Amino acid sequence: MAQVFDRNSNALARMSLVLTGLIVISLGVALNSLQRSPWVTRQGQRPDQPIPFSHKHHVEGLGLQCQYCHTSVEKSSYAGIPPTKTCINCHSQIWTNADMLEPVRTSWATGASINWIRVHDLPDYVYFNHEIHVNKGIGCASCHGRVDEMPLMYEENSLQMEWCLNCHRNPAQNLRPTSEIYNMAWAGPSTDKPVWCAATGKTGPTAQAVNCVTKKPEGATIEMAMLEGQQGTASQSGTKIDAHPTTGEGQTVSDVSPIGGPQMPLTYKEFHNQMDLGRYLTEQYQIRTPNELSSCEVCHR
Repeated sequence: MAQVFDRNSNALARMSLVLTGLIVISLGVALNSLQRSPWVTRQGQRPDQPIPFSHKHHVEGLGLQCQYCHTSVEKSSYAGIPPTKTCINCHSQIWTNADMLEPVRTSWATGASINWIRVHDLPDYVYFNHEIHVNKGIGCASCHGRVDEMPLMYEENSLQMEWCLNCHRNPAQNLRPTSEIYNMAWAGPSTDKPVWCAATGKTGPTAQAVNCVTKKPEGATIEMAMLEGQQGTASQSGTKIDAHPTTGEGQTVSDVSPIGGPQMPLTYKEFHNQMDLGRYLTEQYQIRTPNELSSCEVCHR
């Protein structure tokens, strides 16, 4: 009886199996790279808006606060897109005939909303509460980047689940004093630029629970915060915090203790790095554990 398969058939079968495995692996790597690419995440893309609104001009140049336009940022799950009236408050007086602002004037005259394109747009199955993040010590720049340096708004971070979980697994790395939430220049404490924080003992909103300053409080008891839990007397004086340690651009502005502070002297802790400060704020802000923050039900409801 004649032989059906040649002796080389076994070798060819092995090679085909190996080749098939390599193709499957390559396809998986390619799809994974595609799923993380800006083509899918829209990271870094600047969509064509009906009006070329410059955050850099309005925030850095004119000094407008985030809350002036995004009025519901502290009290709603949605930060809010400003209505036409917010624009008209200023542009009924300045740049009244600018061609680029014609959509604003048309919207004001007709009552039709301006069709802004959302830059940070999460999937419909994800529930994101803007209020809780702002009131628990997550600054605007942590998610949106240095908006005050963006002539045209773009998505700095991927906003994918992996990116969210990296923060939820270790929130201390991004926590800051609530007085610094809107400070785009906040860079965290360092050895030569410490931060002093004290628990006020108040049980109200998170902002009232802790008092943090970037200038050494005079006449107050100060403890040195260390990784080993040791305490000592602080000896360095506070200075302003730079936005970029390498360039020195931008400085913090909230160095004053809040009005109506407690009458009894506070015991401040001095922090020289972000993780020490973050762990302290995690406890004071009563933030849930990483396991609880990483639970699916936090975002999927």
